[in-house]
Amino acid sequence: MSSSYDYLEFVLDQLSGLDDIDYRYMFGSFALYYQGKVAGFIINDRLLIKAVPSAVALMPDAEQVPPFPGGKPMILVEDYLEDRDFVKELFVRMYDELSFPKPKKRKCKRNNR
Repeated sequence: MSSSYDYLEFVLDQLSGLDDIDYRYMFGSFALYYQGKVAGFIINDRLLIKAVPSAVALMPDAEQVPPFPGGKPMILVEDYLEDRDFVKELFVRMYDELSFPKPKKRKCKRNNR
């Protein structure tokens, strides 16, 4: 099952007011970026965020599920998503614990002479 653009729009609306929220469509899901760092994913119309210590502290009882079989567990933000202020504060607090995406390696062209 893939994620819908309607759900993406709902999540983006909940995060409105934060600077530099972006997304990228990948394999039927969406990666969510906050100020250039991957903060979470929308998979099967569910918001999953990285299980960094600040997020776990803010949502100690939240369910942690793998985004795909064998994946590292992420926090399911289902019960908290209706609270716009909470979700924005969650992303702000997580920021320092998130890492920037690894730069892609450049492919070298061979000289065929």
